[in-house]
Amino acid sequence: MTKLDKEARAELLTFLVVGQLFAFARTGEWLRTDYLIESSQMWLCSNGAACDWLERAQLVEACRVVAVSALDLPFPEVEADMVGLFNLNRGWFLDYRKPVVQQIHAMCIAHLSYDARMV
Repeated sequence: MTKLDKEARAELLTFLVVGQLFAFARTGEWLRTDYLIESSQMWLCSNGAACDWLERAQLVEACRVVAVSALDLPFPEVEADMVGLFNLNRGWFLDYRKPVVQQIHAMCIAHLSYDARMV
């Protein structure tokens, strides 16, 4: 059974949350589970990481919770600015220089820390 380390879990969760917020800003709807699973697989491949299906499913579920909490953040409204949150030159990466990405990452760390205490 392959597990991600704490930082990789937080980064994958951040990627999924930003994707959720991107979709919600564009369409007013959250991403479907199958798309989130595919997104997580793309992130794992781009980052040379691996995890089992259960961990991936847990992060997909967590991204919905964090995304709802992140709706109050100053997420870009213009599509070009939303696309600017990603650095897609060599894979599926977020631009952590963007303040909103940093804020979402901090929320993801807090969520994962809280979940770890509940176990």
